[in-house]
Amino acid sequence: MWLSRPWGAAPEDLLPASPGAGGAGCGVPAGKNARELSCLDVCLDRTGSTATVTDQDKLELELELKGSYEDTQTSALGPASAFHFHYMAAQEANLSARLRSSASNGWNSDKSAGHLTVPLRSLAMGKEVTINIPATNTPGVRLQLKAEGCPKELAVHLGFDLCAEEKAFLSRRKQVVAKALKQALQLDRDLQEDEVPVVGIMATGGGARAMTSLYGHLLALQKLGLLDCVTYFSGISGSTWAMAHLYGDPEWSQKDLEGPIKYAREHLVKSKMEAFSPERLASYHQELELRAKQGHPTTFVDLWALVLEFMLHGQVTDQKLSEQRAALEQGQNPLPLYLSLNVKENNLETLDFKEWVEFSPYEVGFLKYGAYVPSELFGSEFFMGQLMRRLPESRICFLEGIWSNIFSLNLLDVWYDLLSSDDTRKQHIKDKIRNVEESPASLRTSSWLEASWLQPGTALAKAFKGLLTGRPLHQHSCNFLWGLQMHQGYYSQKDFSTWADCQLDSTASQLTPQEPQLCLVDAGYFLNTSCPSMFRPGRRLDLILSFDYSLPSPFEALQQTEVYCRARGLPFPRVEPSPQDQRQPTECHLFSDPSCPDAPVLLHFPLVNASFRDHSAPGVRRSPAELPAGQVDLTGTTSPYSLFNMTYKEEDFDRLLQLSDYNIRNSQGVILQALRTAMKHRALGTRPPAAQN
Repeated sequence: MWLSRPWGAAPEDLLPASPGAGGAGCGVPAGKNARELSCLDVCLDRTGSTATVTDQDKLELELELKGSYEDTQTSALGPASAFHFHYMAAQEANLSARLRSSASNGWNSDKSAGHLTVPLRSLAMGKEVTINIPATNTPGVRLQLKAEGCPKELAVHLGFDLCAEEKAFLSRRKQVVAKALKQALQLDRDLQEDEVPVVGIMATGGGARAMTSLYGHLLALQKLGLLDCVTYFSGISGSTWAMAHLYGDPEWSQKDLEGPIKYAREHLVKSKMEAFSPERLASYHQELELRAKQGHPTTFVDLWALVLEFMLHGQVTDQKLSEQRAALEQGQNPLPLYLSLNVKENNLETLDFKEWVEFSPYEVGFLKYGAYVPSELFGSEFFMGQLMRRLPESRICFLEGIWSNIFSLNLLDVWYDLLSSDDTRKQHIKDKIRNVEESPASLRTSSWLEASWLQPGTALAKAFKGLLTGRPLHQHSCNFLWGLQMHQGYYSQKDFSTWADCQLDSTASQLTPQEPQLCLVDAGYFLNTSCPSMFRPGRRLDLILSFDYSLPSPFEALQQTEVYCRARGLPFPRVEPSPQDQRQPTECHLFSDPSCPDAPVLLHFPLVNASFRDHSAPGVRRSPAELPAGQVDLTGTTSPYSLFNMTYKEEDFDRLLQLSDYNIRNSQGVILQALRTAMKHRALGTRPPAAQN
């Protein structure tokens, strides 16, 4: 792990940093205590005061501790005046105290009267110290100070390994998968645990189109008896809408999926106008007020989450991510993995800084930093790995709003989308993917800002760049990494550098632990893939089922994913479709890399209408009367399956569902053969020892 624990590291491993007081490399000598968190208790003692209570009640006390979690606190002088500060033990900081008259609404102009500065280094741990406040109008008012160490056990899990809960799940799930494989492949013996291949579903985004198609794919896998062969199930954007709904039922994959599909159909075909009725808007306002009172930051994205919830469900759904653990207790379902991106709120184009954030029922965290918190604590307030303030866990709809947050783009992103051709945009993304391998010594500004009349550094350039890169509809979540520090040499370490795909990654002071808030967006804005979750250390997949709902290019997102993963040193299979496949893609394409033993086999299922137009079922040709049912308009100008369409006709929903169902069932033979290959691959131990389960 390359984020610092608050104890037990050698001095040379530390990066001397003071969160909130200058960033990395500022002011704190490296040493064992550099990352320990201390708590300062401050109580007001008025027992010796000769001032009247009325006089003291007109005064307010402000305490400031720069670099602490609380920073500044103000309170009227009273019998219960008490303060708590959390700060870095080795931080060179002072506690400043000032008295203010509430009657005059101003600070005492005499800097020596009513003003006190206490160096924290002068306080001995565990010993109470009483200090007089030098105020001429309130003699005898004193502060009682006591510094103590905080518990050393962190609430943040630091490490790139899987959490204990996921490891236990894998053992349970392998028993289910082994049984399913024995039946599907008609094996004559039971599989041993180390012979069971790990299979993952990798679903892309695509709004209601992705949600509907994913239901069809899952339905087909269930019909074929193959759904129980899957261990991991990752998705982004619209795919997460189906996933979140399914995992509300702990036994969903063991039940007939017609129920959830009927539910999705019912709400997708209804009018969405009611979602914007005065009654609905009033209910959104009421819930956002409640959320703010609970301590959660509220933004436009939270409003989007409530609107989306009503569109998909027509009612409030009181479900939470951590409650999905019930669907994993017996290994009865695959482990769901939801993916998002953390971006900079201001000053950078989205593609210039983005970090993968993974959500599972067990934990939420950053792939790059190897830092995770239990899912029920996501949204709570943390400092230096310690839980400062626990907030109520958000309902799942607010996470769905994050996972499909397309609103927090900055103006530069929008401008590029509007003014560039589709090919130019694709090339821009490719350039960003490839540029991550270049030297990160300096951050290049966007080409938009390199014009001669906007030379970087000028006031006009700074103002214009700030306008273009600001996110008016930003999303905010409390940052559970805030205050943690990076080890020296973190950038050269493999676990970090695998996901360090931005030039800012080489500058510790620019990284997320320095920020009090996260800004999370739809991962599909960078790459329409949920692939990163498949390559987290410890998962080691043998077979990936790639469900791609992108239109109209059936291989583009997958090829971009391959380029990105290979640039990161990840064992992604070669994606090299033939010219024939490019012109006329079929329902399923197999990709592998025999030269790379660690690369999983990948079955790619693009959203295409190939043989379905002529077949009502695999091997069953349509009669002339049935041919219209096979006409599914996926890419036409009047196609109902555009990204932003949230209302389908019943027949449009049914056709897309049936198409996706058919495409999987028509590929049954290829899937079974791929499972045999994956099982043989695992059983023969062709992976290096480090990659063995």
